[in-house]
Amino acid sequence: MTQKRTFAVVLEPEEEGGFTVRVPAIPEIVTYGKDEREALAMAEDAIRLVIADCAARGEPMPSGDPPRIREITVTLAA
Repeated sequence: MTQKRTFAVVLEPEEEGGFTVRVPAIPEIVTYGKDEREALAMAEDAIRLVIADCAARGEPMPSGDPPRIREITVTLAA
């Protein structure tokens, strides 16, 4: 039976170009791509590997529950 799970990912632009990608639901995943498309593909591969490893070990699968993202504005003294 095929299952689909959706995971939130965070793309952080790097100064030298490309993106570091993190998956909040699976904190051990940190990957990189030279552009957004590659970064998302790398994240997808990493998620698949972690889920396959969990299944092989009989461990529970990570949930795809979305993180709560909020913005905070901070005023800095000049």
